[in-house]
Amino acid sequence: MKFVGIIPARYASTRFPGKPLADIFGKPMIQHVYERAAKVFETVVVATDDERIAQAVTHFGGRTVMTATTHRTGTDRCYEAYTKLAETFDVVVNIQGDEPFIAIEQMELLKNCFVANDVQIATLVKPFAPDATWHDLQNPNTPKVLVGAQSEAIYFSRSVVPYMRGVQPDQWASAHTFYKHIGIYAYRADVLERITHLPQGVLEQCESLEQLRWLENGLRIKVAVTTAENHSVDTPDDLQKILQLHKQIH
Repeated sequence: MKFVGIIPARYASTRFPGKPLADIFGKPMIQHVYERAAKVFETVVVATDDERIAQAVTHFGGRTVMTATTHRTGTDRCYEAYTKLAETFDVVVNIQGDEPFIAIEQMELLKNCFVANDVQIATLVKPFAPDATWHDLQNPNTPKVLVGAQSEAIYFSRSVVPYMRGVQPDQWASAHTFYKHIGIYAYRADVLERITHLPQGVLEQCESLEQLRWLENGLRIKVAVTTAENHSVDTPDDLQKILQLHKQIH
């Protein structure tokens, strides 16, 4: 089975313009992501709409594909990039460009989901710690996932799901295993084409989570559980926190 790792990267981030080029220990952030992805996938490309990012990737020996500036989601950008590749692949992996220290084992986990021939889309979840606070659980910027008995996603929500009837909110995390969504996806190539042509559904409009469009249209999303911690960079402050954390670990 052939996999391609595609890293969507745009320059015009509202909270952190030029984020993919932010310096981390002498390398642009996008290079850290690329080098980690290349340890798992034989083919890795950066899908970008900005020449500055493309030049930086070319400079460190990476591969780029130029895409439109009008894409609303990383999924759409991944699909355009995929259509511009000279070869075909069975599975396209959408790797977040703002996680410079993404765990190798997480990408391997996602890859292993496709051992089963019926898997259409795969993603990762991470359990909240039993001592997670109500503040942690109810943070709308951390989508929660309901997972079924077949390790497939039932629903994604910015609200806390399921509701724990008769339990005090500060005891929810210790009374039940809640899952946070880790935003890395893999799709069969034909499924990726299909989902980019689906119209926005009611659930996606309510929650502003594109994966709900896929569920609404009957697609199945395989879920693998990771215990590795993720640290994404959304703002310059996030970058400073990650740099300090990495220094402490190493």
